[in-house]
Amino acid sequence: MYENFSVIDHWSGEKLHCVWKANIVAIATRHADAVDVRFDVQGRQVWIAMPHPAWVEFKKRTGHVITDRLAAQIAGHYLKQAIESGYDSGREMYTMTVEEVLSHLETVMQEARDTANLPVLPVAG
Repeated sequence: MYENFSVIDHWSGEKLHCVWKANIVAIATRHADAVDVRFDVQGRQVWIAMPHPAWVEFKKRTGHVITDRLAAQIAGHYLKQAIESGYDSGREMYTMTVEEVLSHLETVMQEARDTANLPVLPVAG
């Protein structure tokens, strides 16, 4: 799905290859209340910051948790949409809101239909 995908850049028309690399709890790395999801986009590092309160809100609304696999898919969907819409301006870091996380989560789950259908994330080597 969105852990390894290609997308056409809105502005350049260039085909970009995006690959998930890591989920990192940002409290430890940059003292932020977020999970940073790293992608390589044509070899360039791009980080999607997902606020921790989205995990709390999702649990409160559904009783379920956002797993690492699901977080990678949510961030990947957001990144794909940002590139396709022209929102991607070559920045290194994008910050999602709680509502954006929940909206992209809903879209990913409509496509996957069940968390068991989410792709397994590759082991970094």
